[in-house]
This record gives sequence, C-alpha cells and structure tokens, in this order.
Amino acid sequence: MITAKNIFYSYENLNVLKGINLEIEKGEFVSIVGASGAGKTTLLNILGTLDKIDDGSLYINQKNISTFNEKEISKFRNQEIGFVFQFHNLLNEFTALENICMPAYLNGTNKQIAEKKGLELLDLLDLSNRSKHKPNELSGGEQQRVAVARALINTPSILLADEPSGNLDSNNANELHQLFLKLNKEKSQTIIVSTHNNDLAKLADRTLKIRDGKLFNPK
Repeated sequence: MITAKNIFYSYENLNVLKGINLEIEKGEFVSIVGASGAGKTTLLNILGTLDKIDDGSLYINQKNISTFNEKEISKFRNQEIGFVFQFHNLLNEFTALENICMPAYLNGTNKQIAEKKGLELLDLLDLSNRSKHKPNELSGGEQQRVAVARALINTPSILLADEPSGNLDSNNANELHQLFLKLNKEKSQTIIVSTHNNDLAKLADRTLKIRDGKLFNPK
C-alpha cells in the first residue's frame, strides 16, 4: 500500500530525514517510535502528503505522489488519508456529529449520507449519546474518539495518528489504544501511529524506530 524509497527531507537547513525506506502492507498496524525531534511527526506528514519530499519517491496505492500537483494532492489526501493528532483540533462551535462530517462535506458528500455515516461511526466508537454535544461538553477521551471518527468519515485507506494519546490520562489512553486495535482487527484498517507510549507501540503488528533521520527495526 505504501512504498517509500530513499526519502530525504530538510527543514530550515536541518536534515530531518536521511534516506528513509519503508514498505507498509494493506491492513497492517505499524507504530513508529523514537526520541523527540527524531523525525516521527515529519515522517507521518510525508506519508500523509502534508509535506513534500526533497528527494526519493513515495507511492501510495500504486500512485506516485511526487508527480501530483497541489490540487491532486489535496483531493487524494481528503479521500484516502485520515489524520488523528495529539490535540483533537475539533471546532468548538459545532457538535460532535458536525465535526465528524466536516471532511465529508468538503468532499462533496450529500449531507444526509454524511450524517448517516457519522452516526454509524459514533455508534462504533460508543458515542451514540454524544452526537449533539459540542467539544467543551465532552471529556478528553471522548473528544479524541470524535477526532478518530472524523478521520474515518471518508473511509480512508490509511489512518495516520501522531501521538494520539499523548494528551490523555492512562484510562482514556488505554481506551483509545484498544479502539485502534479494534479498527485494525475488525475493519482491516491500515494504521500508522507515531508514539512515545510503549503500550500503544506494542499493540502494533510491527514497530519501527527512527533515530538520526533513519528507520530501524528494533529487536
């Protein structure tokens, strides 16, 4: 599903990624670990097409992303990739359901169809009774589950999560981790997560370590 070959990326004259090679299969759950500043978030941004590589090649679903223009990349990203960040980035003036449906609306999905899918996701994530609540009426764990539902609304082929439980207490973090595992095992969702949390990393099929801009398979 993803093939990255010899990827280099620099930021303000700092070499962040130094020849990354990576292959990820459909339905795989992969965790990426490493010290702060090692390049975890940068790598996720590259795989999520948020940042452009300086050199190398990136293929997602057999498409050469480096040949896409900005419009093509935006369309591809909205349809194929879901993002979950450490801070949920929900819009406070909208309800949980409205937040979830936002990417679908941007994708041109009919409001009725989008809301039906949004309610199904709320049910899947045990949030059926929270559809009309706004973010400030939800707990931290509930907010992050709404963010996961939002990431899934367009049925992306890849779910990317950057330190998704970094802002949660241990109970809410564990619930979120089990949700990722459920999505992977029951829905065959391809998931790539960067994390400092060893419990989350251990749930993955495979753990990769990034150090000094390069990837390693830790023993």
